[in-house]
Amino acid sequence: MYSLIFKIIEIIILLVSLEYKLIRKSCKLSLFLPKIWFVMSKTVLSLQGVDIYQNNHKVLSNLNLEVKNGEFIYIIGKTGAGKSSFMKTLYADLPLLTGQGNIVDYDLGKLKEKDIPYLRRSLGVVFQDFKLLPDRTIYGNLHFALRATGWAEKKAMDRKIEEVLDKVSMLPHIQKMPHQLSGGEQQRVAIARALLNDPDLILADEPTGNLDPQTSAEVMELLLKINESGRTIIMVTHDYALLLKYPAKTLKCDDGTIFEVVHRTAQ
Repeated sequence: MYSLIFKIIEIIILLVSLEYKLIRKSCKLSLFLPKIWFVMSKTVLSLQGVDIYQNNHKVLSNLNLEVKNGEFIYIIGKTGAGKSSFMKTLYADLPLLTGQGNIVDYDLGKLKEKDIPYLRRSLGVVFQDFKLLPDRTIYGNLHFALRATGWAEKKAMDRKIEEVLDKVSMLPHIQKMPHQLSGGEQQRVAIARALLNDPDLILADEPTGNLDPQTSAEVMELLLKINESGRTIIMVTHDYALLLKYPAKTLKCDDGTIFEVVHRTAQ
């Protein structure tokens, strides 16, 4: 009797193992293989009773927000509503003065100056204006970012640079200067830079703001592909056409707070 039970257990374990291997194999078909594909319930951002300040002026009050691993979230709102201040607080460009905030296992309220580079290594940040160094090649820009976040071994850095550029289809341009690239190509490089340290969370502040509609759509497709790999993305945008074309959870900054909105899809 007991031998039969143990045999059944062995068969179940074997089936589960085979299913896991099949899933991993299918995932490898994607350029964006999830680091931990099965962890969808992990909290990557938690805010409780948080106030956001810009130049000692409170712009957002009493924020309560929880973001889970794998979510894609838009942040919308008028100019001056606090969107950028909110994002800057998340990557510690602005201090958290009131409330409790935890992002990728860092306590924003207790964050020391020396810890900020380590926090940013756990995040990927994409800006509207790309913020590429104009006097360095694409390789040089990514190499600089790796050195700034603690990388030292050249072969490892070279492998990582080639890996992320390949993911965004920019590897053939590795030796070009930023001015030799289109706006969309520069943003792809900026996204590659954000992926260098395999972040759990990517903060994208108006990543399509300087791009034409077609290029904006291409960048959005890339971000969604990254999101499908299990990475969380919080994206600030003014482009409501993108919200209609690529609907996702949407939070609005308005009247000193942030709240979830439901937008209508195109008919």
